[in-house]
Amino acid sequence: MNEQAPAEAGLGEVVFSADEIAAAVVRLAREVREHNQGRPLLAVGILKGALPFLADLMRALGDYPLTLDFMVVSSYGTGRTTTPDVRLLKDLDQSPDGKHILLVEDIIDEGYTLSYLLGNIRSRGAASVQSCALIDKPFHRAVDVHPDYVGLVAPEDAFLVGYGLDFQERFRNLPHIRKLHAGFPQTGGGDGKVARLPRAGASRRSSFGQ
Repeated sequence: MNEQAPAEAGLGEVVFSADEIAAAVVRLAREVREHNQGRPLLAVGILKGALPFLADLMRALGDYPLTLDFMVVSSYGTGRTTTPDVRLLKDLDQSPDGKHILLVEDIIDEGYTLSYLLGNIRSRGAASVQSCALIDKPFHRAVDVHPDYVGLVAPEDAFLVGYGLDFQERFRNLPHIRKLHAGFPQTGGGDGKVARLPRAGASRRSSFGQ
């Protein structure tokens, strides 16, 4: 299948191909292994967007000592001029106390969600907290926060979908990551993104993480 051919009207060009994503995941797994030197990690996937990335990262880590948990957060806000209210919707099923935590995110944009998660886990006695993001999108970073591991850097300020990233719950299942064109029809529902696509700088605030 030609990844450059839009699956439907409104989808733009592919930004990261499936092969580029796979290569980034393999590199990230190698970096995590080398940095942690065999100490057991609790990988915490931030739902829903990080699910495909976390699944592939786990497989790439192979026999590395790893346990798994999930969190869901919401980020309420009306635009970039308003600091969002980040709230926890689903907590860990196990205590992070004394554990080495690896937070796994799909994309870091403004940084509010990651900042909240780091503070939350650190305040609960974790032995260490690291963060791993598939995509770093630094154009509108509002919080001084930087992932410890970054797979790919967004080359421009565009709204991205695919490989876990969605627009109103659509397109998460694409095997690659591509742009969503301005003016894509909104259907209601979904995860509450403020996706003002016709102008640059649209926010990816989501009720399920960034």
